[in-house]
Amino acid sequence: MQGTIDGFSYGLVTPLVAYFMACLGGALGLRCTTRSMLVSHTWRPGWLALGSAAIGSGIWTMHFVAMMGFTVRGTPIHYDKAMTFASLAVAIVMVGVGIFIVGYKGARGTALFTGGTITGLGIASMHYLGMASMSLDGKLEYDTVTVGISVAIAMGAATAALWAAGQVRGFLWSVGASLVMGLAVSGMHYTGMAALSVHLHGTAEPATGESPAALLAPMLIGPLAFLLLAGVVVMFDPLMVMGKPTVAPVEQKPGIPAHTHVRHSAHRLRFRPRRTVEHRGSRTPQNR
Repeated sequence: MQGTIDGFSYGLVTPLVAYFMACLGGALGLRCTTRSMLVSHTWRPGWLALGSAAIGSGIWTMHFVAMMGFTVRGTPIHYDKAMTFASLAVAIVMVGVGIFIVGYKGARGTALFTGGTITGLGIASMHYLGMASMSLDGKLEYDTVTVGISVAIAMGAATAALWAAGQVRGFLWSVGASLVMGLAVSGMHYTGMAALSVHLHGTAEPATGESPAALLAPMLIGPLAFLLLAGVVVMFDPLMVMGKPTVAPVEQKPGIPAHTHVRHSAHRLRFRPRRTVEHRGSRTPQNR
């Protein structure tokens, strides 16, 4: 029996909140990625890791906020907790691999394509692993073509977002990129949901696993607390807001000490003849 799917049981509330979460995670992650390009190699891994966690947490929270509005008429939906949080780990790790590639190799050419592809696959893997965590009295089936379109959207969105992060054009540029990224991630999610069909078994056996209400608290409070902390870091770091270093990067400074050294050398050479003349003059009366 074909199940009736409703992805908007709470109206526009869940899609809008989900979109906001995707934008928030994307904005923080892109600013951290941009910040990593303005510091020395010692601090770069930390900023890239923070950006990976922010983007991964944002898209994961976006997915499950949107799933709060997903219902199938005739059967309750439950979630497996271990698989649900495994999807969060997959998102953070795969997004992190892509961000680290761009952070160290640059947002251009092969590095951008590779990083965007891995990040996009991480977003898609999180989505479909999160869908696999559902248990209900039925069977989930997907349209292959629509699934492929959703994966392509995720890869394109990730590549565009990483390219924007590599431009280092200021805070407003990253805000615009995060809005586009949030729209693309939400579009990927609902495109993937459009590929889904449910065939109900019609049995009386209850579904196993955690209920959505039981997962709601850790699913929202944990990632939201992390995103809030990352937001505080962004707000109180002036380089994160301005999008450019206030001083020249370390790699551009070697010429300055050399120039200073030349000026000191000239200064010393200018006074050496005077010391010599005074020294000789002081010996002349003694020789006479």
